[in-house]
Amino acid sequence: MAQLYFYYSSMNAGKSTHLLQSSYNYQERGLKTVIYTAQIDDRFAKGKVASRLGIDADALLYNEKTVLFKDIEQLHQEQKIDCVLIDEAQFLSTEQVKQLTDVVDLLHIPVLAYGIRTDFLGQTFSGSAALLAWADKLVELKTICHCGRKANFVIRLDGSGKAVTDGEQVEVGGNERYEPLCRAHFKEHVCLEVN
Repeated sequence: MAQLYFYYSSMNAGKSTHLLQSSYNYQERGLKTVIYTAQIDDRFAKGKVASRLGIDADALLYNEKTVLFKDIEQLHQEQKIDCVLIDEAQFLSTEQVKQLTDVVDLLHIPVLAYGIRTDFLGQTFSGSAALLAWADKLVELKTICHCGRKANFVIRLDGSGKAVTDGEQVEVGGNERYEPLCRAHFKEHVCLEVN
């Protein structure tokens, strides 16, 4: 039975690595996967999902106008799809998440979505909120704060390494711009910068 999975975490928990491994596992058994990634995230290359471990795979791009159900339905008619994998799922719209539930319920294709739960201010991304509400299975991938505790949050850093406490929700970046932190250290950085 197909299900919608949401694998979520803060940054640097291995989401892309897990996605690529899942896709490989399907393909190794002769099954067809389709990978999507957000068009906005071009840190590595457009149309690629890349892991910090040095592995990558080609991906279709989605943006706010992409009708995922129609895209996947058409691909499925051309060649049977056994699994759909979505990288950077926090950038999905609520409507796109509902379309993914239709992929599961009507096309009977499992969907594995991977994304960050909250932004640099501790606010839930709209795609992540929809996935937390609509997914059949929620799986937290864990990483650690510099203190060794589980990192639930992420801060955005400015050019001098200080926490940023305002700005647009979406600003693509990697380790040079973001740091995963436990809740206590997140509150410490955000409160120090706000007060």
